[in-house]
Amino acid sequence: MFSFARPHRHDVLIAAIGLLGGLFLWVLGLHMQGDRPFVAPWVSLLPLAVVSGLELVRRNAPQAALVIGTLALVADQFTVGNLATVLMFTDLMYAAVLYGTPSAARRIPVTTFLITVAVTIGFLTWFRNPQALLIGVVTGMVSFLPAITGVSVRNHRDAAEAALLRADQTALLAEMDRTQAVTAERARMARELHDMVANHLSAIAIHSTAALSIDEPDTSREALGVIRENSVDGLAEMRRLIGLLRTGGANPEPSTSPTLASLDALIGQARTNAAASGLTCVFEDVRDERGPLPAPVELAAYRIVQESLTNALKHAAPGPVVVRLGWAGPLLAVEVSSVFGDRAGPRAPGSGAGLVGMRERVVLLGGAIEAGPVRTGDGPMIWRVRAELPVAEGNVRA
Repeated sequence: MFSFARPHRHDVLIAAIGLLGGLFLWVLGLHMQGDRPFVAPWVSLLPLAVVSGLELVRRNAPQAALVIGTLALVADQFTVGNLATVLMFTDLMYAAVLYGTPSAARRIPVTTFLITVAVTIGFLTWFRNPQALLIGVVTGMVSFLPAITGVSVRNHRDAAEAALLRADQTALLAEMDRTQAVTAERARMARELHDMVANHLSAIAIHSTAALSIDEPDTSREALGVIRENSVDGLAEMRRLIGLLRTGGANPEPSTSPTLASLDALIGQARTNAAASGLTCVFEDVRDERGPLPAPVELAAYRIVQESLTNALKHAAPGPVVVRLGWAGPLLAVEVSSVFGDRAGPRAPGSGAGLVGMRERVVLLGGAIEAGPVRTGDGPMIWRVRAELPVAEGNVRA
């Protein structure tokens, strides 16, 4: 079936050149053959006009154009003939393979090859003269050669389109990887920033509120001391993070990252910050073996303790805050518990980002974490954070 889409400008150009060229040959009297049933020269213009018109639909209806063009070429053999008609037919054969369906592109070369062989054998049998081979050669040049050329061009075109598609897919995957990497890095920096600063700012907020609400010189002096200490420590942590950002973060974790060996200092600072709230911090390390662990594991354990102490400072009722390190089989167990309930006095608001950050750290290491209120025996309800972290290097995914 013909398509009524607008012809491509190249097809219009081919049709115009073919028609004008054929008319020029006809005016000059240059014919391909004589002694034909229709010897009147003007009759050869009819196949010429049909084939040139078919050039306009060589892209939109290539197979229909080839069928009608074949009939026109056969009709041309009963006239004096026109070279332009034959040349345009070869283009129709080429276009049928190049722009036709995949099945047609496979079928046409085989069909034209068989036709060429059959014509060659047939004329050799008929004329019994080696010169009959020339008819087979011409038939192959008019039909089989354009079909093979179309196959070659189509294969190159399909290969180029496939390569372009793969390039686009590769670029898309690269962009997705880049976006995921940027998102992961931003999340890591957000966790670092929150864990480093929240503890100090929470202590500053609580003690500044106490200094403003309790009009006692000793209390105000003590609160100002805690505020100054946390301000200096927080500034140092911020400078460390800024230095990491400026150096490009070549390593997943900087060499100056805190480790489990720094927990004593962290808990000592927490004792100072929490004293005014009636909290007492206790550190229990019940591990049999206390050798160095992978840096991401030590950093995650440190940050979990740090964030848990910060939450205790914000929300825990007066009582002990127990930090415990131990082994749960091959896993490092980190547990922080505090009294669950309301307390009097100033409190710092929370956003919930700390718990999210702790879960992200544990998931990246392939561990497990639980946080929530639990009851132990007849004692008060406690808030417990417990994380179990794999210490094998192969389990670390960040």
